[in-house]
Amino acid sequence: MENSNAITKIKEAITRNNEVLDALADLYKVFADSTRVKILCALTQSEMCVGEISEFLDITQSAVSHQLRTLKASSLVKSQRKGKNIVYSLADEHVRTIIDCGMEHITE
Repeated sequence: MENSNAITKIKEAITRNNEVLDALADLYKVFADSTRVKILCALTQSEMCVGEISEFLDITQSAVSHQLRTLKASSLVKSQRKGKNIVYSLADEHVRTIIDCGMEHITE
């Protein structure tokens, strides 16, 4: 009887949070691309413009811009204009935590 009650509570929690869980799944899909993960890891060290990221990762600026659009749409990076350049950085400390926790998990 207790197990049935627990299952009912779990089903209710999932149903109640379905949209949030879908958003979480979408967030993790962003991490499925190694180029995006490399960009995020680079941005944990310093804010950078597209040209710097392109040079650092040895990929085209077009490819970097495409990935940055995806990361920005997922609220993982933010941008600001500094002079003639647009500089990208992690959106907040949560992104750094996600990267750090993932790295810790796979290197255990």
